[in-house]
Amino acid sequence: MGKLTGKVAFITGASKGIGEGIAKVYAKYGAKVILAARSNRIEEIAENLRANGYEAIAVRMDVSNKGDIERAVECGIKAFGKIDILVNNAGVCKLGKFLEMSEEDRDFHIDVNIKGVWNTTKAILPYLIKNNYGKIVITSSVTGDMVADPGETAYAMTKAALVGFTKSLAVELAQYKINVNAICPGYVLTPMAEGIAKQSDEKSPDKVLKGIADAVPLKRLAEPEEIGELAAFLGSDESNYITGTQIVIDGGSTLPETISVGI
Repeated sequence: MGKLTGKVAFITGASKGIGEGIAKVYAKYGAKVILAARSNRIEEIAENLRANGYEAIAVRMDVSNKGDIERAVECGIKAFGKIDILVNNAGVCKLGKFLEMSEEDRDFHIDVNIKGVWNTTKAILPYLIKNNYGKIVITSSVTGDMVADPGETAYAMTKAALVGFTKSLAVELAQYKINVNAICPGYVLTPMAEGIAKQSDEKSPDKVLKGIADAVPLKRLAEPEEIGELAAFLGSDESNYITGTQIVIDGGSTLPETISVGI
């Protein structure tokens, strides 16, 4: 019996990176998982999970499309009869200097990182309230609320907004025994991190990733499954007295006062 046995989890952005890592860990702990993403790859991930004896379905969904979300939630309810846990993980990051960033790129971040979380939560919340129980886990970031690098204005703004959303929603939903918490990862070895590295240095992205890892006190990037372990804790009854919290999981990357002073 795993800590999530009997629970049904709806996970967005589950086709790669952190979302895929969370899906695998949730399944390992006994949850029935609904994998939601735009990519066809979620079909492959769901099939692999089923081949290993887990219960999983894939639903194609663009979190920036409200109709897509509603249809995906209906599919999940039809398959498993309920949803206990929502993991709002889908997110995007496109680097760009503030004065050079187009309104389209700004709105791309807002539509996915903020509206996607808003609309997915709104679609699933009635099921949690009906059961007088639920867990909402939101993937924010250390970027925005705590730290930032040049070119991350849109990403940082939207990820910081999710912390405010988490805290306010947690207060509002406490009466229904619904916990709302945010995970704030630092650098994780994902396709997004690799993409950002390529945007920074198209010719030597591996050098960028190594430089990032060297600046982290634990000297490495996190694996997606490590974020999944924290998400599983927050999705389980072990976290029943934790709500409205942002939990940092960054290998200590936000600890150094500077990277140039020391003994």
